[in-house]
Amino acid sequence: MSGIGVTTGSGASQGSGPQTIAAQLNRGVSADVVILSREGLNELIAANRIATGTDENLASVPLGVAVRAGCPKPDVSTVDSFKQVLLKAKAIAIPGSTGGIWLTTDVFPRLGIAEKINVKSTPRGTGATAMVAAGEADIGVMPVSEILHAAGVDFVDTIPPEIQLAQVFSAAVVAGSREMEAAKRLIEFLASARASETIRKSGMEPLVNSK
Repeated sequence: MSGIGVTTGSGASQGSGPQTIAAQLNRGVSADVVILSREGLNELIAANRIATGTDENLASVPLGVAVRAGCPKPDVSTVDSFKQVLLKAKAIAIPGSTGGIWLTTDVFPRLGIAEKINVKSTPRGTGATAMVAAGEADIGVMPVSEILHAAGVDFVDTIPPEIQLAQVFSAAVVAGSREMEAAKRLIEFLASARASETIRKSGMEPLVNSK
């Protein structure tokens, strides 16, 4: 273990609303380390919110499909079959963060169905899985790591590689941190082989010592 005591909070990597990581930092929420999608981290780096040179890629995770626990699992193995599942769904739950942004700005328009489907976006993947579990959405599309351990849903499969987004999650030290050395040690531990098994159990693939 790292031997470092950690207090955690949570927030979306990207998107709008008061609970994104960027919004929390902007209103003065104290943090020494952030862990979020590479896209969200790059925005923080551009905004000078990250200590230079402290960013490290930790893991990657693909987008997958969830259904309510016990429901039949649809075929999403090809682009066409996935498209048909989306078109038949009365409602589709997605997170409002990086994966959901990719789906709404790239995948759904590319499939020609953006105006034909009922998409319900929530700030976080936990909200999307909750909608599926409650029957408020027929399926959810989000990072696999947000499906595997969620209550009330079953993991169907990843979406086809032609339209896949393998999200990279990264860590970095927040600019102005008063615990700079401890923060760097924590990131070093998370990026090491010692953390790999735990990362895999979460549904992600570790990127050991990879920038």
